[in-house]
Amino acid sequence: MNETMVCVVGNVATQPVFRETAAGASARFRLAVTQRYWDREKNAWRDGHTNFFTVWANRALASNVQASVALGEPLVVRGRLKVRSEQRDGQSWAGADIEASAIGHDLARGTAAFRRTLRGDQASDQTSDGASDQAPDLASGQASGTPARPEPSWETEPTDQADEAARQGQEPALAT
Repeated sequence: MNETMVCVVGNVATQPVFRETAAGASARFRLAVTQRYWDREKNAWRDGHTNFFTVWANRALASNVQASVALGEPLVVRGRLKVRSEQRDGQSWAGADIEASAIGHDLARGTAAFRRTLRGDQASDQTSDGASDQAPDLASGQASGTPARPEPSWETEPTDQADEAARQGQEPALAT
């Protein structure tokens, strides 16, 4: 099946609505995407036409939208484009929906702090222990009570040629 995948950058235009149904969690919000262009005559950026999309998120993505997305925030949304048309009161209406597969904040316009969500058994263990009520540790980005993973070291230690040759099992070169 051919599907139209899109990636749009815009601002949240309505407060996200979250619903827990028998089929799983669902969230929706409207996203305003405005074209910007350079006006050579006025030597300035200008706003063009604004498109509005209804963004739908399901399951874990919906829960994360509820916890992370608010009105007016800049987002990047990737998903399937679905254009719908209907008749209302004798008039034709068209709308564009995006069934989101990924949603994130636009880091070109601000900062964000990522917090990993707990899944399945981990979440139920945390809830029974009461650890889910604790505030996250801002330094590590994890809820207190969860084991901290060590930060990888990206630094390389300086070595001289003799040490490196010894590690590789070679004899150092002789200088004459």
